[in-house]
Amino acid sequence: MKTPPTASRRTSASIALRQTRVIDGRGRILERATILIQDGRIAAVGTERQVSVPRGAVTIDARGMTVLPGLIDCHVHLCLGADADVVRAIREEDPALTLLKAARFARLTLEAGFTTVRDLGARDQGIFALQQAIGTGIAPGPRILAAGLAICMTGGHARFIGRQADGPVGVVQAVREQLAAGAEVIKFIASGGVLTPGTSPDCAQMTFEELSAGMEEARRAGRRVAAHAHGAEGMKNAVRAGAHSIEHATLMDDEAADLMRAHGVFMVPTLSALATTAACGLACGVPETAVSKAKTMRARHEASFKKAHRSGIPIALGTDAGTPFNHHGDNAQELDRMVALGMSPMEAILAATSSAATLLGIEQSVGTIEAGKAADLLVVDGNPLKQIGLLQRRERLAGVMQAGRFVSGPLTTMNAKR
Repeated sequence: MKTPPTASRRTSASIALRQTRVIDGRGRILERATILIQDGRIAAVGTERQVSVPRGAVTIDARGMTVLPGLIDCHVHLCLGADADVVRAIREEDPALTLLKAARFARLTLEAGFTTVRDLGARDQGIFALQQAIGTGIAPGPRILAAGLAICMTGGHARFIGRQADGPVGVVQAVREQLAAGAEVIKFIASGGVLTPGTSPDCAQMTFEELSAGMEEARRAGRRVAAHAHGAEGMKNAVRAGAHSIEHATLMDDEAADLMRAHGVFMVPTLSALATTAACGLACGVPETAVSKAKTMRARHEASFKKAHRSGIPIALGTDAGTPFNHHGDNAQELDRMVALGMSPMEAILAATSSAATLLGIEQSVGTIEAGKAADLLVVDGNPLKQIGLLQRRERLAGVMQAGRFVSGPLTTMNAKR
């Protein structure tokens, strides 16, 4: 990586990134642009003539660099450590240790350029303590929108990070428990899964009536809804019940695709999850049933992603980080996978910025580089539009900015010069 850009040493409440390439998160590219950051927010972005840099501002010459909005991962599990057998690890691990490890995983995620994540299933309510610790500055990490426990049927998939419930009344009660704990999104399990023994990804779980009652309760509280669904029947049940996103959407058929497009439901593909599980296999200690399911479904998953992309279904980046060998901090691998399956680098970046922010309902605050938004930024040495893999190379991440302060990368030295 180049020597970190030079900056003025005067103390100031402002930072100006100058002579940089800007990918603004809306599809625009600005060359030799200036971004002015004041009081944790983007004050202005444009050409040198358009942006007036105040006297005393810290100025950073960022020639050859690209500035993007902070990246967003819409599907992580900070309670999972990417172990070969995550179900066993959760069963045997002390909850206090899980929370300490989750704090480390959050820091790694932030250092990788992801300034916001949506956690879609935790072993207990400790995720809300971590969320609070990060929000108050006690611990470093991305902004977390947490679901708490996923809502599943008795004996269903993800019960190791879920709240089991049956019948519409029981499901509504389970939703209310997550809301009371502080959930900002509610996660439902609408089909079987890969990691839970004895469940088939192709089979629907939870009835339509249960999903409808639970999702209506979430919407009454102003919360968005995510639905895990591999199989087409589970996908269709979830879309008709009111889900905002389908997680995985692995075995999509034409009817499910049409429903998602008609209702504006996002696909959060989590390509990395099946890929890392299938690639490692039995020799790495992944349970045989999980390996078999992952290998069987991977090609169909990729076909479903291509179908969604081709047909105009909105797509937001999600990795399912924490699943076997799908490590926190390696989140940017998902962009590589999306590009390999037909997205342009710009489309993949939009899926990780503005589209993800729209899905999460936080597009007024983050996801694009424009005046008034929070100054969550990623500064990259080089041009990821020409080489999307740059976003995976830690040595090419010159700086990760969160709320106007560099928190990772060589540019963290700029904080001391303000």
